Amino acid sequence: MGASPWIVSDDLWERIEPLLPKRERRFRYPGRKPVPDRQVLCGILFVLHTGIQWEHLPQELGFGSGMTCWRRLRDWNEAGVWQQLHEVLLAELNAAARLDWSRAVVDSPRQSVKRGLQTGPSPVDRGRAGSKRHLITDGHGTPPAVILTGGNRNDVTQLMPLLDAIPPVRGRPGRPRRKPQSVFADRGYDHDIYRDQVRARQIIPAIARRRTPHGSGLGTYRWVVERTFAWLHGFKRLRVRWERRADIHEAFLALACCLITHRQVLSLT
Repeated sequence: MGASPWIVSDDLWERIEPLLPKRERRFRYPGRKPVPDRQVLCGILFVLHTGIQWEHLPQELGFGSGMTCWRRLRDWNEAGVWQQLHEVLLAELNAAARLDWSRAVVDSPRQSVKRGLQTGPSPVDRGRAGSKRHLITDGHGTPPAVILTGGNRNDVTQLMPLLDAIPPVRGRPGRPRRKPQSVFADRGYDHDIYRDQVRARQIIPAIARRRTPHGSGLGTYRWVVERTFAWLHGFKRLRVRWERRADIHEAFLALACCLITHRQVLSLT
């Protein structure tokens, strides 16, 4: 049997540890010794994989309390740890020529939500509150960026922000790359103004037209983003949004994208 998915491997820890902010040690009143970062990260991954509530995190496994894990997740997200880790992993894939820059694929299915900010009434689900994850992947399904909005936000309005959210990816000679050759999208992104904006960036828009029969052939390339959403939903904490605070949910999303990208890196060996 393989290791539990919430156990932080040595390979992953070697990449994360240098990015974590250092805590200053108090000498006069040191207080209780803090739980080691690696054990706390295991607790965060336990919540992400199982969907368990913070207060039910089993302390006998050595993760520390749920509040400790929550605070570290918040602090590490504010420090940009997940963004930095993601860029490191993307650079490794790029160095191995395993990022498909010939096309990017976008999608943004609505997600049910229990509470919180960055939500809104869905125009297609009787006004129920919800949020949307706007995801962009490369041609292989690797996710360079994800954006969280309210469920009432039109898909096409996030097309340009998604392209902007692709980080500068290093790993190869020359300037870092952050622009695909083309972008594929379904009918929800059909708007000529946005097509023109995509072309202005010297990117080819391959966007399905409304009121046209199915079978355009775009599904041959768009299925990878649907598979990546299935990977995200493999993390039970992301199936339903429980976090009231948008930044905590965004931290889970960013961490999940890092883990998906890390799996791609491991496939290189």
